Amino acid sequence: MEYVQERVATLHDFGGAAPEAPVDRATVVVPLTDRDHASLAAERVLSTLGEVGPESVVVALRADEGKVEAVREWVDSLGVDADILWCNAPAVRELLGDHGLNGEAGKGRDVWLALGVAAARSDLVAVHDADATTYGPEHVPRLLFPLARDYEFVKGYYARVENDRLYGRLCRLFYEPVVAALAETTDDPLVEYLGAFRYALAGEFAATSDLVRQLRPPRGWGLEVATLGDAFRTAGFEGTAQVDLGIHEHDHRAVSGRGGLSDMADEVAAALFAALDDGGVAVDYDDLRERYRATARRLVDQYAADAAFNGLDYDPADERRQVDAYAESVRAPAAADRLPAWVETDLDPDAVRRASRDALADATGR
Repeated sequence: MEYVQERVATLHDFGGAAPEAPVDRATVVVPLTDRDHASLAAERVLSTLGEVGPESVVVALRADEGKVEAVREWVDSLGVDADILWCNAPAVRELLGDHGLNGEAGKGRDVWLALGVAAARSDLVAVHDADATTYGPEHVPRLLFPLARDYEFVKGYYARVENDRLYGRLCRLFYEPVVAALAETTDDPLVEYLGAFRYALAGEFAATSDLVRQLRPPRGWGLEVATLGDAFRTAGFEGTAQVDLGIHEHDHRAVSGRGGLSDMADEVAAALFAALDDGGVAVDYDDLRERYRATARRLVDQYAADAAFNGLDYDPADERRQVDAYAESVRAPAAADRLPAWVETDLDPDAVRRASRDALADATGR
């Protein structure tokens, strides 16, 4: 067990931490797709939130019209008082189009819509992915606790160890070595901030509603990194904390193929380099690509030692192949397709909620 503090305040679990927290002042946002619904992980997350009892729960749903009724019935069966925000409902898309915001649908847009609704409803907002099979009732209070102590932004971190293997590959083998390689050539505070988190790609975070209204996520993946860039701009080191959420077991993705980790690496990289560009940090991509490879390969050797120390299965050759695949993502990003901060748009969150409610009624007959 360790108790080391990082550049941002780091709150550890020394054995069943269950702090008093302002749960009754918070809305919890859970992004969900029709592919994820009815999974054991999503069922555990939503059922557990029914026990925790925050002020409200918003399920940010992206689903085909023919599957909406089944998702709604499933959510209703879980004992959680949750509002379903149908993010790609025809009426919601039309409303977004009226404000020039329709564009591509993805996790980032889903969460952005739900954040607007949540921030209009509660003082505090937490976001939890629905893919953790080890989700527990302590997670929301742990995330919210620092917000009652004058922190504005809180990031969750956890170990990804299951089936006698190390997971969290995109963070371990791409994000962390890229940021470490960047730090070799710049002492810019933004780079230091991006490297201060123990699990930067965790989908679990909490923030004040004021900070939430400042977030400008990309439409797809990369939400987590873009959030860190905005949190640095708004909260900075002094207003940021990270909290220990234990060991998480997640659903997993293949490295290659559509929607695999290589595709996600492209979008995470785009979000990272867009945040750096937004912060005025210049990047030599050819040089960074080579330093990334060297840093990542060094980390592979360290992970191999750590795995052996714990008796875990580990394939260094396979991890190096992943590094080579991810290296192709180290390139200048295309023009950023980020959504505006809620404080910068005239879109009304209540109008989004009403459009979703009416579309759900039309699709489900109730």
